[in-house]
Amino acid sequence: QVQLVESGGGLVQPGGSLRLSCAASGSIFGVANMGWYRQAPGKQRELVATITSGGSRNYADSVKGRFTISRDNAKNTVYLQMTSLKSDDTAVYYCNLYYFRDYWGQGTQVTVSS
Repeated sequence: QVQLVESGGGLVQPGGSLRLSCAASGSIFGVANMGWYRQAPGKQRELVATITSGGSRNYADSVKGRFTISRDNAKNTVYLQMTSLKSDDTAVYYCNLYYFRDYWGQGTQVTVSS
């Protein structure tokens, strides 16, 4: 069974930075595709960034140039480095692991406000 635990969320001022982490249990992390999604109040969950098992990255247009997704297979952890944060980035951020099915973390709140 795969469990995903996110951390690193919080309150940050516009223009600030945060780094989210997602630690995965189990033995499939190295062969799985990983991603970050977010859901703002009243909106649908949307893709933020993904990284394949081979290291290929994909980003939503809204975060390109500001966010960076990375993974450390030795630590079973995926990261999301967020810079130049805007109020529109306020959301609950969810970690996703895909290996023949989706697995989700519990989410971590990111609030960008002055």
